Amino acid sequence: MTHWFLAIEGVIGAGKTTLARMLAPALGAHPILERFEENPFLPHFYRDRARYAFPTQIFFLLSRYRQHQELAAHLAHEPVVSDYMFAKDRLFAHLNLEGDELALYEQLHSALAEKTPQPTLVLYLRADTDTLMARIALRDRPYERGMDRAYIERLRLAYEAFFSTYEGPFLIIDATRNFVQDERVFYEILQEVRGALGMAPAQQPLPVFTRPAFSPPSSPEETLVRAFADLTRTLGLLREALFAEPRDPQRIAHALQVCQQQLAAIAQAAGIS
Repeated sequence: MTHWFLAIEGVIGAGKTTLARMLAPALGAHPILERFEENPFLPHFYRDRARYAFPTQIFFLLSRYRQHQELAAHLAHEPVVSDYMFAKDRLFAHLNLEGDELALYEQLHSALAEKTPQPTLVLYLRADTDTLMARIALRDRPYERGMDRAYIERLRLAYEAFFSTYEGPFLIIDATRNFVQDERVFYEILQEVRGALGMAPAQQPLPVFTRPAFSPPSSPEETLVRAFADLTRTLGLLREALFAEPRDPQRIAHALQVCQQQLAAIAQAAGIS
């Protein structure tokens, strides 16, 4: 018996790995997360994409193929949640390769793709470029510093084009909503996924994100992260207030005031006068 396979996709910074880690235990599934840090060419690629695109892509192709063979073995006895699908590799290749390199890649990809399991369901985490750039900056991976905004925009458009023609079952998730900070958002996603997989609804929200009443930050970096998370949540409330019918001016004014206070807190945490 082969169990279901849920894949989570989206542009860099959309929250794929975070959501996979959250959904796997809630769904009783085995998590399989991409081991991107094993690619020795990746830091060089972000500094010089033209020069390092081919070795970076080939390493990812082979690594993702091997990991999908592991995934297939797990499916024999348990469901799986993964933070990517094998098809993403070709999407990136067509964005970064051309000419003879792309032709060689296509030959290798076609030989491997038919031997990889297909997702039962895909979640496409959709987010705008501003949100993606903010999250990339916030997680502060060394090789992602100075990320080219134009590259992220091209990647976002490539994902939109991919899912406009994708023929398998998939759900679009609004990844601008903070499913980490707001348990209600995560619970909505969980219920939607369970329904799409034919599972019974969860009886109640899972207390995954209960935070202690007082948990002082352990470092200036954590202070900054918390301040940014608070601002993200307030911006979500401001967005809801702006598009609510009827519009409540007092609610909007209050949200704007809180945003100003939180921006001041971020500036202070970042040492900006």
